[in-house]
Amino acid sequence: MREKMKKIQSILNKRLGFMTFLIICLWLKTVIAYYKDFSLTINNLLQHFFLIVNPFATIVILMSLALYINKAKLSYIFMGLLYLIDSIFIYSNILYFRENGDFIATSTITGVSKVAKGLGKSTISSMQLGDIVYIIDFAIIILLFATHFIKIDPRPFRKLNALATTFLGIALFSADLAGSEANRPQLLSRTFDHSYIVKYLGINTFLAYDSVRSVQNNQVRSSAKESEIDNVLNYTNQNYAAPNAKYFGKANGKNIIVIHLESFEQFLIGMKVNGQEVTPFLNSLYNNQNTLSFDNFFNEVGAGRTSDAETMLESSLFGLPEGSFFQKLGGDNTFQSAPAILEQKKGYTSAVFHGNAASFWGRNVTYKNMGYNYFFDESYYDTKNPDTLSLNGYGVKDKLLFSEGVKYLAQMQQPFYTKFLTITNHVGYQFSDEDNGDFQTSDNPNSTVNSYFKTAHYLDKSVEEFFDYLKASGLEKNTMVVLYGDHYGLNDEQHKALSSMIDKDPSTWNKFNNTQMQRVPFMIHMDGLKGHVDHTYGGEIDVLPTILHLAGVNTKGYVQLGTDLLSKQHSQIVALRNRNFITPNYTVFRNGNSTQVYSNATGEKIDLRDNPELSTKVTKWEKAVDLKLDTSDSINNKNLLRFYTPLGFMPTDPTNYSYQNQVQQMEKIRDDLGDKSTSLYSRNGNKSTTDLYNTDAVQLQDDRTPIDSWSYLNKNKPQ
Repeated sequence: MREKMKKIQSILNKRLGFMTFLIICLWLKTVIAYYKDFSLTINNLLQHFFLIVNPFATIVILMSLALYINKAKLSYIFMGLLYLIDSIFIYSNILYFRENGDFIATSTITGVSKVAKGLGKSTISSMQLGDIVYIIDFAIIILLFATHFIKIDPRPFRKLNALATTFLGIALFSADLAGSEANRPQLLSRTFDHSYIVKYLGINTFLAYDSVRSVQNNQVRSSAKESEIDNVLNYTNQNYAAPNAKYFGKANGKNIIVIHLESFEQFLIGMKVNGQEVTPFLNSLYNNQNTLSFDNFFNEVGAGRTSDAETMLESSLFGLPEGSFFQKLGGDNTFQSAPAILEQKKGYTSAVFHGNAASFWGRNVTYKNMGYNYFFDESYYDTKNPDTLSLNGYGVKDKLLFSEGVKYLAQMQQPFYTKFLTITNHVGYQFSDEDNGDFQTSDNPNSTVNSYFKTAHYLDKSVEEFFDYLKASGLEKNTMVVLYGDHYGLNDEQHKALSSMIDKDPSTWNKFNNTQMQRVPFMIHMDGLKGHVDHTYGGEIDVLPTILHLAGVNTKGYVQLGTDLLSKQHSQIVALRNRNFITPNYTVFRNGNSTQVYSNATGEKIDLRDNPELSTKVTKWEKAVDLKLDTSDSINNKNLLRFYTPLGFMPTDPTNYSYQNQVQQMEKIRDDLGDKSTSLYSRNGNKSTTDLYNTDAVQLQDDRTPIDSWSYLNKNKPQ
């Protein structure tokens, strides 16, 4: 034993040996933080491997810098400082994650004075007794030096060896990056979630990545001139569509609930397999006398997919040409978005309900900039039973999203603007048949098509249960419900496999057919709306002005690139993110200098050389589409909205919002208002309405304790 201790002492008394000891300590603290404090969802053994090895590379590179210093004492001091700084960074991230559900970004560090405002008590309250594991190493190191177990190695360290150590770190990082990209393609270019960078490349790499991204964004923004907003305002003024007097203010003062139908395509409406309707409830809602339904409504998303749909829904601006606007710019940009507009103009309270991690797509940051009062992510749902989570790995199953979400909805002050983001019908379509009762899917040769019908049917039943609750609780009479499909559910190959089921010939299936399949449902349901199926052409960019005009908020003066679908001045040129576009009569594809036009009526390609009049129109439309998308990209990339505030509107201050302890926040507001509280809970005599919610979710039929009342929830508040 004594010989082993001497051998260890001999290693630690060498400069490289002591540095290795510090590297191991930092690695151990980082890995403990990964598993203990960060919500890094691990799906397989390979991800566990990346999680365990990824801290080494950057720590080796960082600590190797001290080896280039000749003077031994100075080298040890610098090594200690690097160790201290990285240790503080790790622990700061732990505290920050507990408060915000995310990692410290460059903007957090540079704006520390704003972030620190009011954080003192909350930071202290975030500390836990178990955190001693993150500081005990300092006591050990001090003790080792105090007892002379470790002594400073006075010998000079060869620069070649220092360089070799640095290159070792670089080699480790390169291997980690290559393996990560192989397992998660486009990891850096198409980032869904900050946790993905941390999970694969490490927390230090995340800060470096975010710093580079911030510099790039700041370079673009620093080149922006305040005068550029004038071009934007000229565009929005010229393209403004006045509200339809028949519908303007029809939903004034009513609650607004948006239901985001994940990956839900229009063809599902009315679809039957084996004699069964795939979506019987949505079919009935689509044709309901109180529903405005649009059958020529298209998704306009790019690489940001769901987050692009949200960007358009909330701000009437497009997503980016590459990547996700939410993830890249959502945390820094100025918004004129639905939650803030409705709160300031009509006194709405706002919330998002989503059963996935708060940081996915950077929602926990972007929502604050948009002005959302609350965000109920997966931490506010009971996920103790693993069967409550969707098999596709994106969070809580839809029936549970709605059935457990209503306990929070009932506590919100009315009128409220809320959004439910469903996930069970997400791409992958992995599903447990026991969740779907006796529904039998198709026998299509393509297994994904068959699975898609299963998850769509489940989503339909989930929405039906929620509507039953709205009716039973009385909310239906004072609520406008908006439903929309966010993006396509099947790819081109799967659409072709489906074609015979929708009376199309697979042998003639082409890109025109695939583009027509980009239709998604858009429905507005409200008692007394006098609905019908509307054939107007439009897309997701048009949702916000449509909703605001129904709510009695005139959009003139706001920067919105869409137009009210109900307005007689609405533009029916639907711009797709790839710059192709659709009009009521034609579908236009663009590839460099080449333009192809198809007739919507026949699906046949039109030779523009034989139709000069149409050729002139297409050229005009192309310019209009380019101007629309370029205007959006300029607004987003240069953050031009910081230069313009509409009359009577106040830009959102994200520091005013916290998505921690939201139960307590709602409870305090309710108690402070007393008899003036307008929540459903208060209006129901301070009684829960969750017993009115009926669901056949198999996860709620077992022996687990149901969270079905506010009093129970109060004893189990998410912190």
